[in-house]
Amino acid sequence: MEYLSFELPIKDLMDQYQTCSLVGEESGVDVKLACSQIEDKIIEKKKEIYGNLTPWQRVQLSRHPDRPYTLDYINGMVDKGSFLELHGDRNFADDPAMIGGLATLDGQKVMIIGTQKGRTTKERQYRRFGMPNPEGYRKALRLMKLAEKFKIPVVTLVDTPGAYPGLEAEERGQGEAIARNIFEMTMLKTPIFTYIIGEGASGGALGIGVGNKVYMLENTWYTVIAPESCSSILWRNWDHKEDAANALNLTPKDALREKFIDGIVEEPLGGAHYDPETTYLNLKSSILQNIKAFSKFTGKELETQRQDKFIAMGQFKG
Repeated sequence: MEYLSFELPIKDLMDQYQTCSLVGEESGVDVKLACSQIEDKIIEKKKEIYGNLTPWQRVQLSRHPDRPYTLDYINGMVDKGSFLELHGDRNFADDPAMIGGLATLDGQKVMIIGTQKGRTTKERQYRRFGMPNPEGYRKALRLMKLAEKFKIPVVTLVDTPGAYPGLEAEERGQGEAIARNIFEMTMLKTPIFTYIIGEGASGGALGIGVGNKVYMLENTWYTVIAPESCSSILWRNWDHKEDAANALNLTPKDALREKFIDGIVEEPLGGAHYDPETTYLNLKSSILQNIKAFSKFTGKELETQRQDKFIAMGQFKG
């Protein structure tokens, strides 16, 4: 387990617990009481730290290197052996930063699409840190259209610092690909459920983020720009990223208050990486509940509900 700077008090207690357990094993002395007291302190410290996270600390937690990624959620949620990954945009290439395919959740057919990061240096380069190229968004749209044809619900999992900003992406129409996805998703006649599972930045997130219902996991963020980028624009450096995070209203509670999302999926104490299995179950339960709730909607009703939802955002009274 890796620890972030604000988690170091927890690390110290964990080290004490491991030392206590080791002493008991090596000496044969009963140290259960001492270890139990340290365990209680760990839980108390976790509640203290994770119950009072700043927006910037939540951003850091969403990027935790041990946090589950899209493929982890897919493998942890779907029926065993049911995920069939589909590749390519039938125009240019396959984009490893965007994955998608057919699967079943407790027998319910779904089309799952999401941005994928990597854990090792080689994987991160291959996945471009979860930043899709235009062909990634076009692949996602192809899969959504396929789901619409066969009346299969679409589930999108968002974890991206943004669309890939490279020259080749611009040459192949990055902005157009994202705009096309947003346009087409508003008219898709099958239910779409979007979940922010990590980072949700700018158009890179919106390119697969137009859902009938949009949810955020508890330790994620969702806004128009990353705090570091905002700081570099306003202050010409990254030194004010914490100030930017505070100003951007990027936490799940902020997004729910402003009605940008429909709900928050609870994570285990400390974050999804502490107990991935519980997180998978929580996410799976939310997906199945939404599929059931929207199963009686007609294609036109799904389209209208989705459009009304996003049109209502940003309204204000003068």
